[in-house]
Amino acid sequence: MTSAGTPSSEAAPAGASRPGGIGSLAGRTVSRVGYGAMQLARLQGDRSAAVTLVRQAIDLGVDHVDTAQFYGNGFVNDVLREALHGQDDVLTVSKVGATADPDGPVPVRLAQRPEELRAEIETELATLQREQIPVVNLRRVDGGHTGVPVPDDQIVDLDDQLAEMIALREEGKIGAIGLSSVTLDVLRRGLPAGIVCVQNPYSLVSREDEDMAQFCADEEIAWVPYFPLGGAFPGRPKVTDEPAVLAAAEKLGCAPAQVGLAWLLHRSPNVLLIPGTTDTSHLVANLAAGAITLDEETLAALDAIPTRPAAAPGH
Repeated sequence: MTSAGTPSSEAAPAGASRPGGIGSLAGRTVSRVGYGAMQLARLQGDRSAAVTLVRQAIDLGVDHVDTAQFYGNGFVNDVLREALHGQDDVLTVSKVGATADPDGPVPVRLAQRPEELRAEIETELATLQREQIPVVNLRRVDGGHTGVPVPDDQIVDLDDQLAEMIALREEGKIGAIGLSSVTLDVLRRGLPAGIVCVQNPYSLVSREDEDMAQFCADEEIAWVPYFPLGGAFPGRPKVTDEPAVLAAAEKLGCAPAQVGLAWLLHRSPNVLLIPGTTDTSHLVANLAAGAITLDEETLAALDAIPTRPAAAPGH
């Protein structure tokens, strides 16, 4: 495993250091620790707090933000539009493959058909008030992490979806294409489209996608794990419950969650993190995890933790 190293101040926003050091996404230099905006939907009753939190993240060196139009039925993107003021130095990464369904049994439904992918992009561009979304992840159903029923009309061939994504890229509406919730076979099939990143559930306690993580490292594709601390839903293993993680946190004088994030950064230089929170202190702690160095003894103890079933769907 490669050490994440010490964060660099090179080209960081407002003079802040780069959390986690320097990484790459879609040909751009970014901090290795960004911000996942999904949880901002919990602040729909306090919009100003949501805007303030995003601005704090940027001030602390965050320069890539993960979002989706279906987060909070557009609320999250509306917050980002106000908070970012169209800043080009903050890379916006979104995803398609689902759409908001606020009156449904769950607030999201699948939207996998090519025309639905395009409609979601068009809506998102209007909400963000942008001409282009720099990176858009195609969220598939292959990986089994949908969290919602998959009707027959939502089982769509990858080639048909990528053809639409490529058309959107050629039109300048999206800048680059990523994949989410996919198998290694699907990733291999998608490579000719120029895949720049992959988002799958992956953490210290859920490492079923180890082969895909290594493939992404070999191909220099950004590996962006979601649910990086596991335990996103009841009954699922949590990184912060592991005795080896607790021991490492005590040894290093940091929080167990920081150990889990630091382990991911140590795995490979192509790993980028997008931890989400609505709490300022947690935000600061998540970003500070990028400066933690794990010695070989600690890494060996953490690597020995057995993997358990991947986090439940919902990202």
